[in-house]
Amino acid sequence: MPADSTAPRTALVRDARYRRHDTPPGHPEQPARYTAVVEGLAEAGLLDRLLDLAPRPAVEDEIAACHARDYIRLAQQEIAAGAGHLSTGDTDVSEASYEVALLAAGGVLTAVDAVVEGRAGNAFCVLRPPGHHARPAQGMGFCVFNNIAVGARYAQQRHGLDRVLIVDWDVHHGNGTQDIFYADPSVFFASSHQSPWYPGTGDARETGEGPGRGTTLNFPFPAGSGREEILGAFRRKLLPEARAFQPDLVMISAGFDSRAGDPLGQFTLEDDDFVELTEMLRELADVTAGRRVVSVLEGGYNLAGLAAAATTHVRALLA
Repeated sequence: MPADSTAPRTALVRDARYRRHDTPPGHPEQPARYTAVVEGLAEAGLLDRLLDLAPRPAVEDEIAACHARDYIRLAQQEIAAGAGHLSTGDTDVSEASYEVALLAAGGVLTAVDAVVEGRAGNAFCVLRPPGHHARPAQGMGFCVFNNIAVGARYAQQRHGLDRVLIVDWDVHHGNGTQDIFYADPSVFFASSHQSPWYPGTGDARETGEGPGRGTTLNFPFPAGSGREEILGAFRRKLLPEARAFQPDLVMISAGFDSRAGDPLGQFTLEDDDFVELTEMLRELADVTAGRRVVSVLEGGYNLAGLAAAATTHVRALLA
């Protein structure tokens, strides 16, 4: 059915400054990723249908809701000193990386504001560097700050939302997001990911701890897994648990390295599968979260595949 023309539109958070986080030649997490997604949306004729939002940078207090201040200052100091990578892990950086990392986290805050305030029905954030591997006191896996985690906590603290669901379909486990909320019953984190694979976390037995026990859900699958395994797990296990959780906001760590042909993953999802995954979560949000969905770009390193999958994802958000 065609979208209701009177309903709030899907928002697109984008900014060419995301290209200023530079990485060495041949690095998979390259500035061209941003360009590929935006050009893919343009070629599909979708940009005119989207509410274009310019991000604002997050401030330190917003980042500190999820990250230790000592780590925030370490990242700032190392980047300012001209480091080529963070000392905490495998994240290459350049002169502008700290500024761009604040803008990436702030892009999610911009999307949360628009969706919760009703100016947009849902949102997709085309940003980099990605974030889901960033732990409370450690940048790793191409990530400086955990963009989606900062956004989830902001939705709670700024807008008073009680419960947030984060679903991560990147081929790599979102270990940073899990760590940040592992003992927190107010954020339900669910991840499908290749295993064994980087970063080596995300066993099905990891379900949370203390008051957060039962609000972490992991689906580790072997190389070669795809539609049957991932969509099946979402339908059979994730959706019933998410409905019981009753989130006020649904957030997606949208990693498209789970698509067939990605150089950093060995899953076999196709573009239509991302449409179905998106539709599942939209339908869940329709029932429990006032239709509020915020999707955040994570991985995806085959440029053509990234553009195609992200475009189908946005079409499904627009539907």
